[in-house]
Amino acid sequence: MDRLTLGVFSPSVLLDVARSSGRLSDSGLTVREVPVPSSPAQFDSLRTGGYDAVFTSPDNALAYRFLPGNPLGQLLDVEIVAGVDRGLGLCLCARPGVADARVLSGGMLGVDVPTSGFAFVAYGLLDRLGLSRDDFTIVSLGSTPKRANALRDGGCDVTVLNAGNELTARARGCVQLADVTLLGPYLGTVAARMRDAPGSGAVDRLVGVLGDTARAIRAGDASAAEAAARLLGLSPESADEHVAVLCDPARGLIEDGTVDVTALTTLVELRRRFLPAPELDHITGRLDELVRPTALHG
Repeated sequence: MDRLTLGVFSPSVLLDVARSSGRLSDSGLTVREVPVPSSPAQFDSLRTGGYDAVFTSPDNALAYRFLPGNPLGQLLDVEIVAGVDRGLGLCLCARPGVADARVLSGGMLGVDVPTSGFAFVAYGLLDRLGLSRDDFTIVSLGSTPKRANALRDGGCDVTVLNAGNELTARARGCVQLADVTLLGPYLGTVAARMRDAPGSGAVDRLVGVLGDTARAIRAGDASAAEAAARLLGLSPESADEHVAVLCDPARGLIEDGTVDVTALTTLVELRRRFLPAPELDHITGRLDELVRPTALHG
């Protein structure tokens, strides 16, 4: 049995169903998920071998592969091996009681780190609502579950949430303002690893299991709702809503693991808009240096 350690931001219903269905063990895999406090911590652990692979934003992988100004200050030979989902309900959420987004001006915008992909989504969605990041004090709060708790408890006034965290926040009175699909085709989560790290065969088997499990969930696997309720603390109704997001072709799971060039272009353009760097000018012509060629589509 091969053991993999996977750094994740939020509990994964996809992985839980892969485990409970026996697909992981049938493929000779044991996977340990480790919650990460932030994207810099995630990639530092990936770099040093603490993680065999990560579930992360493709924007993070892009930054650590191509942009020397990333939070670690060094380039990493990161490879995206598969697309996992298209955002899982990623949206801009406000603190309880907000009926008009304009009242948020002057408040606190919670982000993982200000130069991360989810932060750029927040800036882009605020623009769609007639606001600017300059209207806010930007506070670094780390991973998505931490930001959800901060939004509920007064640690910020607005943030982006997904992967069921938006549903738990809504159940506590928070308000969903805008969905990431307003910004164009989006790629939310990818599986990534260090290119020359050991264990590539095990990671490849994991990718295959994830695809099989995604197809089962989208075909109606009833265990997905139970996993969503248990892992994410959702009511039965909210768990069903999360499963509907998993099955949504615009926001949910990617059955074949492909990484769509148009969705990556959305991410590149957000970064180019909110944190320009000369390295971004020709990056769309170098995507095969970041994404496994067999996964790249379009």
